[in-house]
Amino acid sequence: MTNSAPLTPQDFPPTLREVMLRRRWIGVLALCLVVAGVFAWLGQWQLARAVDTEPPEPGVTEQVRPLTEVIRPGQYLAEHLGGQRVETSGTWVPEDFIVVSQRFNDGAEGYWVTGQLRVAERTSIAVAIGWAQTREEADAAAAALQSRGAVTAEITGRLIDDEGVEVPPRSDPSELVRMSPAALLSRWHDVEQLDVYRPYLASVAAPAGLVDISSPAPELKSPVNWLNIFYAAEWAVFAGFAFYLWYRLAKDAWERETEEFEEAAQARARPQE
Repeated sequence: MTNSAPLTPQDFPPTLREVMLRRRWIGVLALCLVVAGVFAWLGQWQLARAVDTEPPEPGVTEQVRPLTEVIRPGQYLAEHLGGQRVETSGTWVPEDFIVVSQRFNDGAEGYWVTGQLRVAERTSIAVAIGWAQTREEADAAAAALQSRGAVTAEITGRLIDDEGVEVPPRSDPSELVRMSPAALLSRWHDVEQLDVYRPYLASVAAPAGLVDISSPAPELKSPVNWLNIFYAAEWAVFAGFAFYLWYRLAKDAWERETEEFEEAAQARARPQE
């Protein structure tokens, strides 16, 4: 009968817990904690902005305010100010009454006559003046406005965000199909060093020859921004994934060591067979 040597820890493969407690993997865990902390902070930041704790009061957009108190030239229009009724006064630039196509008024498609209103020295805002059902009516109204010259006007209307620029139809490359102050600016006269408001003003009262633009009050929006909540949930998932990645890497290392240990044990056992 032979005496066998007592078994030592080296005779057994390491456990997953032992691998995870090694200095290397504790360091990786600390790094994952930092990354997860950053993700958690970003999620909290998104969540804090998901709920508007001070939503605008109902009907606030219907209170007519001076244009200069609401926005300055070059500023982007804040979401809660979309559709705000404002008032301003200025002088029309006679050469800049331009027709914009594909404008709907109570479901009927037609045209807008727009103009450049010089509200201060070297400062202008684009104004949608009125609606016409046909292009002929719109062109006639624009020509009538131009013939009056540089007259002053007091305008009350809604502030509406720039619709952006769109490629004009091939049939008429000069036709405008979007109400965009940026696009109108490229066709206006006397624009050197001109400050322009980014949103445009939809007038509530049209002059003779045009129909009032139908511009109802904006719908009251929910104080909860679900997109921000979705982003916050995404950051929480990313934070959890950081820990999963640490666990998966440590487990992969443990599985490799276990396989290497078993292969070495089989190699030592072959000469005895």
